[in-house]
Amino acid sequence: MTRIHDTSVGTGLMTGMRLARQALGRGQLVVLPTDTVYGLAADAFDATAVQRLLDAKGRDRTAPPPVLIPGIPTLDALAAEVPDPVRALVEAFWPGGLTVILSAQPSLRWDLGETRGTVALRMPDHPIALELLAETGPLAVSSANLSGRPAAATAQEAEAMLGESVEVYLDGGPAGSGYEAVGERPGDLSSTIVDATGLSQPGGRLRIVRAGVITREALAGVVSEDLLEPVAGAAPASQPEEADAPVTVETDAAPETDTA
Repeated sequence: MTRIHDTSVGTGLMTGMRLARQALGRGQLVVLPTDTVYGLAADAFDATAVQRLLDAKGRDRTAPPPVLIPGIPTLDALAAEVPDPVRALVEAFWPGGLTVILSAQPSLRWDLGETRGTVALRMPDHPIALELLAETGPLAVSSANLSGRPAAATAQEAEAMLGESVEVYLDGGPAGSGYEAVGERPGDLSSTIVDATGLSQPGGRLRIVRAGVITREALAGVVSEDLLEPVAGAAPASQPEEADAPVTVETDAAPETDTA
């Protein structure tokens, strides 16, 4: 049976979405388009499915996947606290290419890997992804590639790398066309990752973990440059140590790695 479903065609969209929902409900993996790159998705609350995702990519539990969500209300449900600067950023850039790292609600019954109590969250700007998320709830989603390989910009590229480890591929056309590759790595269309866990400390700032499609200048236009950690050099004495600001996001050496 064909695993790639063209969502630009009415029948392909309906069939693909139905099969994707069913696959996720059985703990299987689905590839879906996002506004940055294609993502490899699993039910965030199914530990076996999340492990299957990591295995398919060739990753271990030290690289837990981010979580895609359908909207800001889900952010409030999954994060222990949403500081005002983070709320301003997501209101400005969601849906879109911004991933925020926050302390997770301690009551959450999930196992994403070695998260050290944090979670990386993003609301993607893609109708197929948002429709699926609205129906399934939060999904653990990593870039649709083997570890160390370029992230897939099409469903076909994802299928060539991930093959039969994925139950359903949703083809939404080329991904990332709405962004410029303005990150620190040539050609990179990854989301920008901002670690906000330091805001819980006196004098804490936002730390840009990965420069992606949302520029530092754009972030500073919302929260001011003073609230962002310096680009280079040691953090000021008032800043929390890096070890106290755990990151729950994959950081491949490959420039194409994305939170999807």
